[in-house]
Amino acid sequence: MNKKFIDKIAIVTGAGRGIGQAVALELARCGAKVAAADRDESSARQTAEQIHKRGGQAMAIPFDLAEVASIHAMVEKTVRQWQRIDILVNVAGIIQAKPLLEITEGDWDPIIAVNQKGLVFCLQAAAQQMIRQIPPEVRAAGRAERCYGKIVNFSSVSGRRGRSHQVPYAASKAAVINITQSAALALARYHINVNCIAPGMILTPMWEQNAAEMGKISGLSPQEEIRQFIEKIPLKRTGTVEEIARVAAFLCSEDADYITGQTINVDGGVEMN
Repeated sequence: MNKKFIDKIAIVTGAGRGIGQAVALELARCGAKVAAADRDESSARQTAEQIHKRGGQAMAIPFDLAEVASIHAMVEKTVRQWQRIDILVNVAGIIQAKPLLEITEGDWDPIIAVNQKGLVFCLQAAAQQMIRQIPPEVRAAGRAERCYGKIVNFSSVSGRRGRSHQVPYAASKAAVINITQSAALALARYHINVNCIAPGMILTPMWEQNAAEMGKISGLSPQEEIRQFIEKIPLKRTGTVEEIARVAAFLCSEDADYITGQTINVDGGVEMN
């Protein structure tokens, strides 16, 4: 086991499957104790069990990212178990593909509630705990000499430019980039680093759902939707959840102590900005 995160406590939201699960496994592989938080309790438990089988420490926490009270309960449970939080990785999110002229308030509200509002209040709750952990004399001085926390948010390439059939999702993911910058400014005095990852096409259950929904709009099969998207990727392949997880682990590590407020595209070259 890599010891990069030994004695570090990490919360990973959306840890039950896909990218979130891969991030949880990677942080645990590097020595972190991981709170695997997910709306689906069974999936969260499966992730925690995988970590246990590999010799790591983890616990599963079911929670609803759309409910602030549930977020606070999840953070409090983590602190009761391990007394602190050093890392938060905000992966959880939901997606829907639907033409602009057909979206309803019922389509808009859940996506914004989870991807935008939920992310903000999860970040806030974790940051408040990280600040409480800073020695009082350091807080009073208003200047820290080392990092006291790492937060990594997840946006998307859809947050980099508009998407005609993903208006609520793209809007929420664009907001995550701005939230990351704002939080990085607000938390810099505490040396809590806040960064963001914008993944491209990663074959996860969410991407499969997206391809199926886009296919209903275009008349193409999900497989053809995926093939056409791959053709737009300069590297001509999809990414893997493990590739995304390694970037997240880097941003959570001491190697990224002088990086904050940044969004890193991990997309095979789709977005070059």
